Amino acid sequence: MTAPHLALIWAQARPADGGGAVIGRDGGMPWHLPEDLAHFRALTTGRPVIMGRSTWESLPPRFRPLPGRANIVLTRRAGATFAGAAVAADVDSAVALAGALTPGTAWVIGGAQLYAATIARADRLEVTELDLTLEPAAGDVRAPEIGDHWRVVATEPAAVGPAPAWHTSSTGLRYRFVSYERATAAG
Repeated sequence: MTAPHLALIWAQARPADGGGAVIGRDGGMPWHLPEDLAHFRALTTGRPVIMGRSTWESLPPRFRPLPGRANIVLTRRAGATFAGAAVAADVDSAVALAGALTPGTAWVIGGAQLYAATIARADRLEVTELDLTLEPAAGDVRAPEIGDHWRVVATEPAAVGPAPAWHTSSTGLRYRFVSYERATAAG
């Protein structure tokens, strides 16, 4: 059995405090971006998705498990079960299970602790950047730092000149999709 390639996917807003980008707040996302949900679905459908228990619980019940994907929930709760999902007690077990279910790429879809635990093992990052600045709040969940060992391989829409280009959502929010690949070994 070959270990799957790991890819991480998230959407993020700029924090007004200059800290790490905000990926969630109080068990949800403080924005609604249908185009990002469609992008997420297009990339992850047919692939295993690995998530922490809190991420599972943040999904609306009608989307649990996420359809068209093998769902793997990582939890330290002994004996925990999640209808329609496999359970893993640690990252190594989750990755091995993903590789056994479907060869190729497995997607890590959150939350922050799982991103932090897997970013050094990942080959690819898919980040939706929002043109949105949020004031810091209790309950903020922050994205992992994207260090120098990552390089941007695609931005959609592509920038013309030095200024970034943006899509405009049906909700009025501006956003862009940024794809990263590992440039060097994680250090």
